[in-house]
Amino acid sequence: MRRVLVACEFSGVVREAFRKRGWDAWSCDLLPTEIPGQHIQGDVLKVLRRGWDLLIAFPPCTHLAVSGARHFAAKRADGRQQEGIDFFMEFVNAPVEHICIENPVGIMSTVFQKPSQIIQPWMFGHEAQKTTCLWLKNLPLLVPTKIVGHGEFVTFKSGKRHPKWYAEAFKTGQHGHLRSKTFQGVANAMAKRWS
Repeated sequence: MRRVLVACEFSGVVREAFRKRGWDAWSCDLLPTEIPGQHIQGDVLKVLRRGWDLLIAFPPCTHLAVSGARHFAAKRADGRQQEGIDFFMEFVNAPVEHICIENPVGIMSTVFQKPSQIIQPWMFGHEAQKTTCLWLKNLPLLVPTKIVGHGEFVTFKSGKRHPKWYAEAFKTGQHGHLRSKTFQGVANAMAKRWS
């Protein structure tokens, strides 16, 4: 049975998409999983060398994404940005034959290399905008499964414009938590394409 590690995933969405296709699928995160299943709660770096066939990693983007560029100088100065880079590179250099690393638009495009592919949820059946970069090793590009509308946007008093789904998350105070979850259509596409 093929084994996949979904690194830095607490939601269980990608893990379960692969499990449904017959994989021995595991997620790993510092947080507990939201969907009961095969989840390792703890440091993912301690389980990277356990003979996985596929690694799908979602390293934190807090110190890497261009959305936080106004804080980059402080993050460079105190080492947080370098820690984020180093953590990302642990997945790049993991001893796994097939690797996907996901992150939003950020500094890894220049620090490491340009992503293999940039996807949107609206390419996979969700009327939502979330620009997502994928760095792929020995994996084919994802193929859109159901192209739909790009979804609504909301403009705040400050002039900032966000997708409506993300703006709604601000009201709950869980915007960071919700933004880090993978859309089901994207998870299903990954499991279908890479199985």
